[in-house]
Amino acid sequence: MISSGVHYSPKVSAINLTLVILFAGCSYIIISNDLVRAQSTENTVKEFEEFDYKNFDHPTKINNEWMPLTPGMQYIYLGTTVDDDGVTRPHRVVITITDLTKEIDGIPTVVSWDLDFSADELVEAELAFFAQDNDGNVWRMGEYPEEYEEGEFVAAPCWIAGIKDSKAGISMKGDPRIGTRSYSQGWSPSTGFTDRGQVDQMVEKVCVPVDCYDDVLVILENSLAEPDAHQLKYWARGVGNIRVGWKGEGEKTQEILELTEIKKLGSDLLAEVRAKALELEKHAYERSKDVYGLTKPLIAKKGNQ
Repeated sequence: MISSGVHYSPKVSAINLTLVILFAGCSYIIISNDLVRAQSTENTVKEFEEFDYKNFDHPTKINNEWMPLTPGMQYIYLGTTVDDDGVTRPHRVVITITDLTKEIDGIPTVVSWDLDFSADELVEAELAFFAQDNDGNVWRMGEYPEEYEEGEFVAAPCWIAGIKDSKAGISMKGDPRIGTRSYSQGWSPSTGFTDRGQVDQMVEKVCVPVDCYDDVLVILENSLAEPDAHQLKYWARGVGNIRVGWKGEGEKTQEILELTEIKKLGSDLLAEVRAKALELEKHAYERSKDVYGLTKPLIAKKGNQ
C-alpha cells in the first residue's frame, strides 16, 4: 500500500545513537541506543518468502496490530513527490479497505481499492490483495494497478501469486523486530516487482495531521531495480501506515506523505466503493487476460474466512 522495496549488500553495522530529526515542526526521537542493524548477507537473503498454505486458518481476519485491515476503513494521505523533471508536485493517496474478498492461489484475501493522485490528476488505481497467516504475518498476494497519463490508460503491470512464477510477499511481520533480515514483499519476474522491507528503527513519537503516535515502527523499503532508492514507512499500532518518507541519493521521487484523515465508511459509501472496485476488476479481466483473467471474481465478504 502506497509504494515499496529492499535488498541489502553484505554488511553488518552497529550503531549507538539517539537522534532527533525535525520535520514540519514535529520531533522524531529515535530510541535505538545500542541498536544493531544486522543487515543480511547475500547467502541468507531469499529472493522470495516460503509460503505455507496450511498456515492460513482465517486469512481474511487481518488484525495485525501494525497493519489492521478492517472493511470500511478509509485512509487519506497528503504530501508531495518530485517528478522526473525535478518538479515537486502535490500528491494524494486514498486507500479504502473494501468488503470484498478474492481467492488468490487458493487463499481468500482482503481487497483494498487504492487511488493515487498527482496534482489532482488520477495517475493510478489499484486493487491489492492481502491475507494474514496464523503467525500474524500479513501477506501481499498480488495487485492489479492501472496507470494513467492525462486521463488515458497506459499500462497494467498486474502480478498475482501463483501465476507466471509470481510469489506472495510479506507486507507486515507478525512480530517485527530490529536486527532481523530483510524480507520479500512480493516477487514477480514478469513485471519486475522485487520489493523488499526491513525493520529500520523504532521512533518514540511521530506527529501527523491526524494525531501524534508513540513507539512508531519504521520499515525501510526498496527494490532490486533501484537498490540505492530507499523509502521509509512509519507504522502506528492499531492504525497502520501514518507517514511515508525517503532517504538516499538514489531516491528520485522523494515521496513524502502523511495521514491526514481516517474514515469509517457507512453502508452507502461502502457500497459505492464496492461498485467501483468491481468496475476496476472488469477492466482487469479485459486488460490482463493472461494473469488476472486466470483468477476467480471478487465476492462480498461473509464472516471470518
